[in-house]
Amino acid sequence: MAAKLKPIGDRVLVEPLDEKETVKGGIIIPDTAKEKPQEGKIVAIGTGKSDDNGKKIDFVVKVGDKVLFSKYGGTEIKVDDKSYLIMREDDILGVLS
Repeated sequence: MAAKLKPIGDRVLVEPLDEKETVKGGIIIPDTAKEKPQEGKIVAIGTGKSDDNGKKIDFVVKVGDKVLFSKYGGTEIKVDDKSYLIMREDDILGVLS
């Protein structure tokens, strides 16, 4: 479970959402040829970052938000045989509603 990993600073832990398998013209696309997911769900957030005066800056995202991130953003990690991405909040492009 992701609860074993708590990000620090302005980092967030994202569970990538699997893309639906697309079949075009009866051809099944293998996993190695699929695009890297760019959507995910926030499963944990860090402690936050501080400004120059030492005041904490609140996160814009929260646990449970569905987010869009850059294709090669974040660092891929595995926790209990499940893949996650750990990235800075700045690497998140937007929150999907």
